[in-house]
Amino acid sequence: MCSPGSGGPGEDASVEYVYCSGAITELLKYGPTDLHAASKSPNPPKMLILVIPGNPGVVGFYKTYMWTLYQTCIRRYPVWAVSHAGHCMPPETYDMIEDASVTEKEDVFGLNGQIEHKLAFLRKHVPRDTNLLLIGHSIGCYIILEMLKRDPELKVVKAVMLFPTIERMACSPQGKVMTPVLCRLRYVFYLPIFLLSLLPERLKVSIVRLALRNFYAVDTSIIPATVSLINVDCAASGMYMGSQEMRLVVERDNATVRQHLSKLIFYYGATDHWCPVQYYHDIRKDFPEGDIRLCERGIRHAFVLDAAEEMANMTAEWIFDD
Repeated sequence: MCSPGSGGPGEDASVEYVYCSGAITELLKYGPTDLHAASKSPNPPKMLILVIPGNPGVVGFYKTYMWTLYQTCIRRYPVWAVSHAGHCMPPETYDMIEDASVTEKEDVFGLNGQIEHKLAFLRKHVPRDTNLLLIGHSIGCYIILEMLKRDPELKVVKAVMLFPTIERMACSPQGKVMTPVLCRLRYVFYLPIFLLSLLPERLKVSIVRLALRNFYAVDTSIIPATVSLINVDCAASGMYMGSQEMRLVVERDNATVRQHLSKLIFYYGATDHWCPVQYYHDIRKDFPEGDIRLCERGIRHAFVLDAAEEMANMTAEWIFDD
């Protein structure tokens, strides 16, 4: 393994905004930024590592994780992340929605629409014969399972599932708290978020820093991503998607897990209120031959807050020592 080089997570990063399924989408890329062009070069990338985020699906939260992973794999493979549709605040030259008829018809901001959004992204931006190493976090793991089921021709060589919310979300300890908030009360939060969005940028940064002050060794690279959530459109998209997660993520898709088990690595948290330890024991019982791990390091569900580098080094060990 190779330790991360000098510099920081912003080094070599490319941030792009594109329309996908009619909605604004943020891309964070390390390595080649155009795989169609790179595929025609003398030494094309042999694989794309693609991160599918949790909710909120803001790629900026994964900057340190991705940078560490990119450095650790000695920059051999591009590492990309694709945001969820509507979860990013676009530059002033962009609208949130390119084609309202498309986003409404396909319910792009809903859970099913977000799955189709990722498949549409791959069709447009990644050559069909590209080997894929998918990394999902939280609801991103559910999205990956659905991608595998809906497009069996995807050349997925490995899928890493970090703190996977792939079953019984509303029944989890955190789900019991958040289900009424997301499904019935989310509109109550729109006004205060709107009022906060009117504040000067420096004041919003101060508020975020104050909110994160109790986290030990918090990763400061997530502050801009957190500030970007002080936006009614972004917040509404995230909460709407979350409300559907509570209703739709019920039974684990054992058929898809079984079909792709040799490609899957599951990593469960020991103190995760979204997917409690019982869910880990249940899936281990159903799939004793699977690569299913329980965290022994006390890493939280939202690992991007303070353990992104540690999580990336662990991920690299799993996938590159395989």
